[in-house]
Amino acid sequence: MVVAADPVDWRLAERVAKRVGGHEPFLDSYHYRGLSPELTELTAQAEELVAAETGLKSMSGAARAQVTTRAGWVAANVASFQRLLRPVTDKMAERVSHSWFAPVAQRVSGTEMGAVLGWMSTRVLGQYDLLIIEDDRPEDQDMVYYVGPNVMALEHKHGFDPRQFRLWLALHETTHRAQFTGIEWLRPYFLGLVQDALDAAEPDLEHFKQVAKQVLDARRRGEDPLADGGLPALLATPEQKVVLDRIGGMMSLLEGHGDITMDRAGANRIPDATRFARVLRHRRNSAKGVSKMVQRIIGIEAKLNQYAAGEAFIETVEARGGPELLNRVWESSDRLPTMTEIRNPQQWIDRVNGTPAEAAV
Repeated sequence: MVVAADPVDWRLAERVAKRVGGHEPFLDSYHYRGLSPELTELTAQAEELVAAETGLKSMSGAARAQVTTRAGWVAANVASFQRLLRPVTDKMAERVSHSWFAPVAQRVSGTEMGAVLGWMSTRVLGQYDLLIIEDDRPEDQDMVYYVGPNVMALEHKHGFDPRQFRLWLALHETTHRAQFTGIEWLRPYFLGLVQDALDAAEPDLEHFKQVAKQVLDARRRGEDPLADGGLPALLATPEQKVVLDRIGGMMSLLEGHGDITMDRAGANRIPDATRFARVLRHRRNSAKGVSKMVQRIIGIEAKLNQYAAGEAFIETVEARGGPELLNRVWESSDRLPTMTEIRNPQQWIDRVNGTPAEAAV
């Protein structure tokens, strides 16, 4: 039996990513050695503050914090992507394994994946990682990561109070952990959606040709074909687009909830929170040149817009029905908003309240 080679050279991807990630600042500083114990302490403190603010308490025990380097973040995400994308890469491998250009395609895809991950490794500060990997490695799952060199570089650049800033970051990441481990159905529902999107993937040259034609037609009309999710959204099949709309609505809600909880839970402990938010918002929106194009192509720009859209949704819902109405989103997957409802909160309010508008949905 011949086993088809993976169409992505993951080892090459990791090498390229580490090269693109470049020099890691402050690794040799004595301040760096104190980062891990402090973030462990602040993560535990943040978890208590999030539980008090939201009422969400993890059913998986205390959060585990891990300070990592850019290279460590790349390695963790390569492992996660390799497992996550296996259904798609297996399909691609079957179709191209006997082609003469398979080895070339493998190296090109590995280089492209590595370049994207390397660029991201210079930007990310913290990440709550579900790490969709084999179940026999629980030690690598349910981890709150902090990319230490990036955290310290940003603190140094903007003169942030380190303890305040680190608690502020921890609040956001532990909010995401509280969402996924404090709401029993959320994690399996999310992973099910991801699996549905991957199962619907059909790597097909004819589909790629159609997408290319759609991009050219949109350009001629003066439209931006990358505006609604970048290349992943463009390449999605009709079945995938339905699933991606659900994922987009859910993630917009979770990101907005993370930002709002971060500000509220730390209100009496982080006097500089407003400045932190302003600086990071500017950082998100200030990409130029190649960086901005990368954001648009891989869909990060659309993801960044989710933060603001999710916050606006939450604020509107609370203004019309208080926290009690908002908390209905956690009742079941049927209560989660779609992207259309995120942009039009009254539609979600009408649906969950059982008004006549629900019949038209």
